[in-house]
Amino acid sequence: MPALVSRGRGRRTINEINMVPFIDVMLVLLIIFMVTAPLITPSVIDLPSVGKAARQPDQVIQIIISKNESIEMKIKDKTTALMLKEVAGAVKNAQSGSTSSAVVISADKNIKYETVVKVMDTLQRAGVQRVGLSVQLAH
Repeated sequence: MPALVSRGRGRRTINEINMVPFIDVMLVLLIIFMVTAPLITPSVIDLPSVGKAARQPDQVIQIIISKNESIEMKIKDKTTALMLKEVAGAVKNAQSGSTSSAVVISADKNIKYETVVKVMDTLQRAGVQRVGLSVQLAH
């Protein structure tokens, strides 16, 4: 029921909102948040780090994808041109003599991302364990 004011001639209702209860509630919420905020422990995320390999690979097989999307395989100083369907077999043959080898994909930055993913997918379907991407650090 609205409060009534008796001023002068008659009684009329107050049409203003009483802000005191609203301010009281807000101050109580502020105090609650100020007390509980330091007690909340931030979540810890385990991010992978570089260089945690148990040992370095015996050989590095480099798959090079050039601007015209041609694929080459480079082992030490020997470079061989390949088709996409030949990549998995060639990498498997190159890995057969080595106990641990890593495959690094080096692609031109102007080619489609889809091409790189197709090469990675082909290698992973063939069972190649260590596949990485080569990047150039910005100076």
